[in-house]
Amino acid sequence: MQFLKVVSVVFILTSLLNSCVKQKQVSKNIQMRDMMIRISEIEVDSNYLEEYNSILKEEAEASVRLEPGVISIYPMYQKDKPTQIRILEMYANRQAYEFHLKTPHFQKYKTTTLKMVKSLRLIDMEAIDAETMPQIFSKLSIK
Repeated sequence: MQFLKVVSVVFILTSLLNSCVKQKQVSKNIQMRDMMIRISEIEVDSNYLEEYNSILKEEAEASVRLEPGVISIYPMYQKDKPTQIRILEMYANRQAYEFHLKTPHFQKYKTTTLKMVKSLRLIDMEAIDAETMPQIFSKLSIK
């Protein structure tokens, strides 16, 4: 019985260590100079707002979960104007973005929300303080 406990603890610690090493490898593979950062400004028809938000939430979650090159698809809305959506999009590089555009979840989002969007503006951004970005994400502790 004691042997089983020791083996279990070793297995758990090994799994955690491997997870941390893999996470650091992923982080090292993303070079700040290669990143693509964009803000999408979207105005949604108020008649479709609830449906649009549901579809967008599903797409954003799938993108971050399924695509290693997607760092962030973070949708927000203006508090006083909920039809004004902003999305902070961060990709490891241009190739990750191009891959994202071809995924089934993005294609579903794009085709099903086309009639709901009144306007769309894509603004490419450049980080002023790229060195701080890893610190920002390391502070997140989702429970």
